[in-house]
Amino acid sequence: MPPLQASLLGTLALFAPVAAFAATPTDQPDLTTHPVGYIALIVFGLAYLVVMAEEFVHLRKSKPVIVAAGIIWALIAYVYTQMGHPHLAEEAVRHNLLEYTELMLFLLVAMTYINALQERQVFDALRAWLIRRGFDFRTLFWMTGALAFVISPIADNLTTALLMCAVVMAVGGDNKGFVALGCINIVVAANAGGAFSPFGDITTLMVWQEGIVDFFTFFKLFVPSVVNYVVPALIMSLAIPQLKPEVAVEDVHMKRGARRIMVLFLLTIATAVSFHNFLHLPPVIGMLTGLGYLQFFGFYLRMTQQDWQRRNEDRATLVGDMTPFDIFNKVARAEWDTLLFFYGVVLCVGGLGQIGYLAMTSDLMYNQWGPTAANVSVGVLSAIVDNIPVMFAVLTMNPQMGETQWLLVTLTAGVGGSLLSIGSAAGVALMGQARGIYTFFAHLRWTPVIALGYVASILVHLWING
Repeated sequence: MPPLQASLLGTLALFAPVAAFAATPTDQPDLTTHPVGYIALIVFGLAYLVVMAEEFVHLRKSKPVIVAAGIIWALIAYVYTQMGHPHLAEEAVRHNLLEYTELMLFLLVAMTYINALQERQVFDALRAWLIRRGFDFRTLFWMTGALAFVISPIADNLTTALLMCAVVMAVGGDNKGFVALGCINIVVAANAGGAFSPFGDITTLMVWQEGIVDFFTFFKLFVPSVVNYVVPALIMSLAIPQLKPEVAVEDVHMKRGARRIMVLFLLTIATAVSFHNFLHLPPVIGMLTGLGYLQFFGFYLRMTQQDWQRRNEDRATLVGDMTPFDIFNKVARAEWDTLLFFYGVVLCVGGLGQIGYLAMTSDLMYNQWGPTAANVSVGVLSAIVDNIPVMFAVLTMNPQMGETQWLLVTLTAGVGGSLLSIGSAAGVALMGQARGIYTFFAHLRWTPVIALGYVASILVHLWING
């Protein structure tokens, strides 16, 4: 393999997303040295450079990868047709679309529930409760971090981080040092909390849906995840002043049905797990069934809205609960840019895998470097590149590893993004929410401490689960 091609593969193929998780047919044409192969690498590399520059160019990250996916598969289909395989690309891309559809629908249901809870003011009520308690800065530092760690396994780490950041900014006021450290702590905690639950991060969800690790096995990562969060938090907490902030008291009430929607969300998760573990159905079937629970409950809320308002006019006015619940508004508010970005990376990696590049990269990393070194490097890479394409690439390569190593790459891909502020959706979002206070360089100053937690969590995992 030429040096230039090897270097491109070592970088771009890992950056690539995932796609076809199935084995590649043995009679598939090898395009790794064909001009189309090189063009596909360049197209994806350029698209991902635009994705990484999203903060500066303000172009939604889904746009470049969707276009890149179309170009890559058009090139593959053209070459296959010229070679006398007119339907080979069609079969491969249909498989990729099936993989994407399952994950997309799963995420869409989860996002709909989170949006419903936001609209019912569940998260606002939690934020107001924390502010009213009158904790000092150090206590709030630990409470917001601990809550981020606990909530992110159920809600996504982005929503969790935004909620806790709102608390930190509300109580921190002009104390920029506390706000910055609080945001760093929240990013680390949210990413660590999502690493031990199939629902905590898209990467863990992908591993679970592929059947590589079963649902309850993920909880073996609980202790390493705690270590990943606690080690840097202990050191950072020493820089937090033991002062008591002065904040305005805020009183927020949850809207009607909020608690029942929380119960339905937990029931939906239980349905998805049961369908997968006991009936051997895809988890997405259980999630879509759970969406039906929410639809029926939304219908009940709408049908009883006027009667409830007449009997509780004062309360309805107080909490702003005057508009009937509409589930399709919650679906519309889903993170469609994330879902479409997901489509683009799945199809792009599917193309690179179809060409043959990922098999070559798998041999380089997992056979020559060894699985432990490869999986640790995956976590470091996810601090620079979004962990979704990184984990997709690993799943597409499907290296022969035991449970310990699959759990290791799940852990590192989940928490590696904490090393830099741009390494996770939570970090990027908080840079916008606490603009000018929580910045790339504010986070970078504490990267050595976060790296200490990263290394400690890996060692603890290998010690406990090795």
